Amino acid sequence: MAAPKYWRDKRILFKLESTYGDDATPTGAANAIRGFDVTFKPMEGQDQDRDLEQPGMSANGTIPTDIHAKLALTVDLSASGAAGTPPAWGPLLRACAVAETITPGTSVEYTPIVDGQESGTVHISIGGTRYVMLGTRGTAEFMLDAQATPKIKFDLTGLFTLPSDTAPPAVDLASWTEPTIVSHNNTPVFTIGGTSLVMKTAKLALGNKVEPRFLVGAERVLITDKSELFETTVEAQPLAGFNPFQMAMNMDQPAVALTHGTEAGKIATLNLPTAQMQRPGLSQSQGIKEWPLRLVPRAAALNSQWSLTLT
Repeated sequence: MAAPKYWRDKRILFKLESTYGDDATPTGAANAIRGFDVTFKPMEGQDQDRDLEQPGMSANGTIPTDIHAKLALTVDLSASGAAGTPPAWGPLLRACAVAETITPGTSVEYTPIVDGQESGTVHISIGGTRYVMLGTRGTAEFMLDAQATPKIKFDLTGLFTLPSDTAPPAVDLASWTEPTIVSHNNTPVFTIGGTSLVMKTAKLALGNKVEPRFLVGAERVLITDKSELFETTVEAQPLAGFNPFQMAMNMDQPAVALTHGTEAGKIATLNLPTAQMQRPGLSQSQGIKEWPLRLVPRAAALNSQWSLTLT
């Protein structure tokens, strides 16, 4: 009897592809991913019923179609530690229709794109079995909650390949840096329309529409649309200073700015230049009145609805 295979005994590798769907052959030394809250679905798709007319009464069986794989994981939203050096999670974000712009020694900026979308190859080794996803693309959420580490949650979809028993690679996770808690001291800026607010939670969902498209002549995973949404919960304050109800009525598009980190090389700044205020809610936490707010990032110019800058 074979020994059991342990779920926690896993290695995840990711590398951007030069040609869509061609295995980029990621290595444990250069492309290892340090993630958590991992969910892997190795063989998603549909089952076409045969519905055959045959003697007697019995199941007809099915034919698998639209086969693809899905991987969800969360990583720490932490900069590389050196200004102008991309973070270890950069390739994952680039596979979510996001461009990376490097200013050497100064900054790395991420912005949404429509054309020139990249894709990647995922290798997952679990208990000595290797699963490979090709042509992988996805969507992401930036999550910054008070008294928790900042995170990026990725939902990735890729082309299916048959798994194989392969020796697990040795991995180097040295490029993954430790995060700092989102807090008053570590997160010096949170403003909406230039007004500083006491923030409990903040999340930007990229809202990519990820479509497996399997036709004759081409099988691809495509990002066909985007619908970003920013959600935050803040302490309520006098309406004379900040009135989200009037902003929603006026369909105002205030700028949102959130900066986490205070040391050079470890600062992440999220900007939404024109975010339309939606109808606010009302809640409480620890007996304190709060406003759950939703804002829709709008593109005043092409691909300008948000940016994440590491300095």
